[in-house]
Amino acid sequence: MLASVDSTSAQAARLAAAGLTSPAWVLAGEQTAGKGRRGRPWASPRGNFYASLVMQPAEPPEQVALRSFAAALALREALVGLTGLPQVFALKWPNDVLLNGGKLAGILLESTGANGRLGNLVIGIGVNLTTAPDPAEVEPGAVTPVSLLAETGLRITPEAFLDALAPAYARWEAVFTTYGFAPLRDEWLRHAARLGQTIRARTGTQTRTGIFETVDATGALVLTTPEGRVAIPAAEVFF
Repeated sequence: MLASVDSTSAQAARLAAAGLTSPAWVLAGEQTAGKGRRGRPWASPRGNFYASLVMQPAEPPEQVALRSFAAALALREALVGLTGLPQVFALKWPNDVLLNGGKLAGILLESTGANGRLGNLVIGIGVNLTTAPDPAEVEPGAVTPVSLLAETGLRITPEAFLDALAPAYARWEAVFTTYGFAPLRDEWLRHAARLGQTIRARTGTQTRTGIFETVDATGALVLTTPEGRVAIPAAEVFF
């Protein structure tokens, strides 16, 4: 575990660039330049979980991206195993884990490559183990952030969390590489937040409102809207 780093994903990318040829986790007690989706700053106080997994996947880029579902399932499995509270955790498309309806964890995938081939994949994961950002700091309409400690009373160290997460991810990685996306999709949908309910999906150009019907075989969000059924490959979801 690194005491402090700019970001675990940046450090993982540096390891890959230096010639790393096998999967590796990078764990840090503090990040000085952590980031979330769309480059937003990710608050990184000590006590929370900041880690990244770097690997060299063999699949085409569109399949590699489906590992966000493997990461979400592994996160939920680790959390349930550590807390014994399966009923309080849900998965929010595309890459968040919820606790009692609040945002507990986020996942960010970054990759490098050239000529249509992917070289390295970095899966960055942040979990609010002890503290959560001030709700005033998040985007209006976004899910309120929560911490594991405040919601459950359980204090779990980053090291202990990685001890649970790493083997959980390895199991889902094995399922994905052996059987493909279908079993991950089925399990993810069993724990999906707001499935069958009305949600909003915002892309860079428009916002669609509809009933969250499913996730399709490509990982896209499928909504039933007044204009018909639509598959959305990337968006921010609001409840």
